[in-house]
Amino acid sequence: MKSQKLLSYTRRAITDYDMISPGDKIAIGISGGKDSLTLLYAMSKLKKFYPIPFEIEAITVDLGFKDFDTSRLKEYCESLGVNYTVCKTHIGEIVFDYRKEPNPCSLCSRMRKGAFNDCAAELGCNKIAYAHHKDDVIDSFLMSMLYEGRIHTFSPVTHLEKSGVTLIRPLIYVLEGEIRAFARANDLPVCKNPCPADGVTKRQESKDIIDELKLRVPDVKDRIFSSIEGAGIDGWSRH
Repeated sequence: MKSQKLLSYTRRAITDYDMISPGDKIAIGISGGKDSLTLLYAMSKLKKFYPIPFEIEAITVDLGFKDFDTSRLKEYCESLGVNYTVCKTHIGEIVFDYRKEPNPCSLCSRMRKGAFNDCAAELGCNKIAYAHHKDDVIDSFLMSMLYEGRIHTFSPVTHLEKSGVTLIRPLIYVLEGEIRAFARANDLPVCKNPCPADGVTKRQESKDIIDELKLRVPDVKDRIFSSIEGAGIDGWSRH
């Protein structure tokens, strides 16, 4: 995927769902994964010509795992002209060593989001951009049906009344495979996920199911995504 296509997808999602208002300061979580690094690239480039002015801040929540080096992430942010902040925590130690959680993802996610939100607030951000892509939308939809028995997935824009912060997801039109190709072609500084639970989650099970379905229905992802857009799910009405 070329840069122009990435920016086109991102701009269309932002426009379709009215994700940005004048003067927004948007926090972007940089985990070191391909998704967040691609999102940062897209938002930093879009910022230069988008008709609505906005600012961005890059934040990494350091979970405290050994050998997690943020130096390349810092260099990447500097190359894009984006301010970069590392929020150091002991979340990994708490979840795996003290709590010894058999299903650690839920607790880790809550704690990570809490630390990220606190850091974003300290930096004066009123919005948070998540790097969820088209496959994530589809996977969450499938997980809701299989494990919760309901028709649901996360929204392109989510308002958190308690904190007053708004979540936006500018990559919802971009497939994971396109992001992977973009990250590889542009030599993004992708870091291996240090989490011991990586690759053994319910979300991974859903990805595997989709991959199996693709063997029978090659355009199954587009079909499911179209179903989501037309299902009347809360937050999926275009502006």
